Amino acid sequence: MSEVSAVPAADSAAAFAHYSASLAFETDCADVHSAMAHGPNAADFVLLDVRSPALFARGHVPGAVNLPHGKIVASKLAGYPPDTLFVTYCAGPHCNGATRGAMRLAQLGRPVKVMIGGVTGWLDEGFELNAAAAA
Repeated sequence: MSEVSAVPAADSAAAFAHYSASLAFETDCADVHSAMAHGPNAADFVLLDVRSPALFARGHVPGAVNLPHGKIVASKLAGYPPDTLFVTYCAGPHCNGATRGAMRLAQLGRPVKVMIGGVTGWLDEGFELNAAAAA
């Protein structure tokens, strides 16, 4: 018996419930890219880059808004309707900034998902980043 099968897989109903629930918390780079393909105004969410302004300037997902996770407070969200879905991302799977940002949004009663993979995943998918123009 392998290490993989040593612990039995969940039954189908439990597996379906688990994986369905995970999609309530996460989205991926390909889905975000597809949604943003018609321009950021066509997307039904706000994409938040929760990294520092310096990292955002070096390269960010097109259409993203920069709001570092430590600065997510009610006053910064006042311009968005209460039911606005936010999608957070950070550097990649080695970074927990997207999760920290999602926690802050949830504490403020805002709908939120995390874009798994972050910038690393975005680039792995072959998608381009936008960078601020050099001064």
